[in-house]
Amino acid sequence: MTRLSAVICEAIVQHYGRDELLRRLSHPFWFQSFGAVMGMDWHSSGITTSVIGALKRGLTPLSGELGLHVCGGRGKHSRKTPQELETIGARVGFDGAALAQSSRLVAKVDSAAVQDGFDLYLHGFIVTDDSKWVIVQQGMSDARRQARRYHWLSEGLSSFLDDPHAAIEGEGAGQIVNLADRRAEKSRHAQLELLAALGPDRIAREYAALAKVPEPESEAVPEPEAEQLVLPHLVMPEHHEVRAEDVVQRRLQAALAAAADRGPKDFADLLLVPGVGARTVEALALVAEVVHGTPCRFTDPARFSFAHGGKDRHPFPVPIRVYDQTIEVMKSAIAKAKLGESEELAAIRRLDDQTRRLERAAGGRSWDEVVADEMRMSPDYGGRSVFGWEATTHRSS
Repeated sequence: MTRLSAVICEAIVQHYGRDELLRRLSHPFWFQSFGAVMGMDWHSSGITTSVIGALKRGLTPLSGELGLHVCGGRGKHSRKTPQELETIGARVGFDGAALAQSSRLVAKVDSAAVQDGFDLYLHGFIVTDDSKWVIVQQGMSDARRQARRYHWLSEGLSSFLDDPHAAIEGEGAGQIVNLADRRAEKSRHAQLELLAALGPDRIAREYAALAKVPEPESEAVPEPEAEQLVLPHLVMPEHHEVRAEDVVQRRLQAALAAAADRGPKDFADLLLVPGVGARTVEALALVAEVVHGTPCRFTDPARFSFAHGGKDRHPFPVPIRVYDQTIEVMKSAIAKAKLGESEELAAIRRLDDQTRRLERAAGGRSWDEVVADEMRMSPDYGGRSVFGWEATTHRSS
């Protein structure tokens, strides 16, 4: 995951620049698809931890070349974010103290101003040499046994309290206290005035007294609420396996058709490798979409788990040989592009172009048939999961 995440990010920067990579990371559907194409459980809250961890390990050695720095992480690593930002700032020349303040403020907003019952445990801060950033942080609700992910993007951010999120991933939890909503501006000012007039101790006593008194019934007509900003909102299902309804079938079939069409033309040498060449081109078609696809292409993150399976054996074990070849092809394409030889990188892009052209007309195997074929071939592809290597006894699974 570390190696694949790094080469995908390199490809995005090569084609579209660092700012576009930050925009992608701030989009919950792309982020989930990115984790799925790397072999992480497609619907799991663990995707956030795994993606941030893989990016930190994979991009740190490339930080001088790409001008990208990944700070923070889970648990104790999240609390080290301000110190990391100040250290990197002193080295590359941006205002690390100011960014450290932004890091603390974003964490405070999602833990105190947004009171939704989710306790933050992960804070990832990705920053460029020119001080642009994206923050991805996640909270957990033990009562609901659910996670919620919060995405922030410095681009276009005018306030940390007036609808600041780029997106939020998670199931709705009903009415919450959200002082980071622009509609709460009057409430924020009133609270400050009350604090200045009474002080915290008296406010606590008054609140305790009010809590014991039932609210009187009122027939007053409430004022109409201002319209709430609608964010990109991703809700993942509870089921663990990848079902046919989780995948937009025509998109997957188009990717497979594009691989069959472009593979012999653009990846002839790769197809000479016994056993896994054609399968690697199919994986590359989905990697190409992660690199080049527009936001509307990622409404079904589960589809990207076809590229390299899932470490939990859903939808099938990770095909290690395919995975390794995908990385090698991407690394080779990027290395040659740096030397001015862009044909391999262009070939990968043509896979994505062809997928879009074929989407309306492509047909083929159903999702269940695709999964059955992958399970049958898993031992030949070096299938592996958290349960170990696939044995031939799984061919009929």
